[in-house]
Amino acid sequence: MMQVTRERQEAQHYTTTFTVDRTPSEAYEAVVNVRGWWSEAVEGVTDQIGGVFDYRFQDVHRCRVRVTELVPGRKVAWHIEDNYFDFIEDQREWTGTDVVFEIRPTDAGTEVHFTHVGLLPQDECYDVCSNAWGGYIGGSLRSLIETGQGHPNPKHDGDAPDHQDAASAVRAVRAERAERAGDTEHAARAENAKNAAQPRLT
Repeated sequence: MMQVTRERQEAQHYTTTFTVDRTPSEAYEAVVNVRGWWSEAVEGVTDQIGGVFDYRFQDVHRCRVRVTELVPGRKVAWHIEDNYFDFIEDQREWTGTDVVFEIRPTDAGTEVHFTHVGLLPQDECYDVCSNAWGGYIGGSLRSLIETGQGHPNPKHDGDAPDHQDAASAVRAVRAERAERAGDTEHAARAENAKNAAQPRLT
């Protein structure tokens, strides 16, 4: 398992923040309702300290997550115990990193500050992962808090949420670059990831 080094701790981790006209308690309850904003197919315990859950998006991404901190109305933290992407070389990325949601009241309602500690701009998956997190956090989670309805990945194969489009586009660009560079093996993996993210026709 990769440990987050001091250099990575002090680096620029992926972060995003939004404000909603809701209470901190409402925001917290939405965050721990992972199936309501990330994926309906999440399996395991998401709302207890020490709980472990598994996330999977088709054959493109899967990870095992442990809940490490829960402070109602204030904070949620996870530790990524294991992770796999089918479109990168270094499978250590994400493994050993931490995901933190900090919640605080503001004059406008509630601020939700998200940080993926260890997800850095130099990481191979950064473009795809930052695009995806932006959609899940600023789009799906925010919608769940504000309206009670998020936009998670469907439980069964079907149309992916709109915020997957950006990640799919990045994967397509990566496939084209790899192909031009003559890296056919890497191009095949990236192309498979792109295809897996597209809705299947029935």
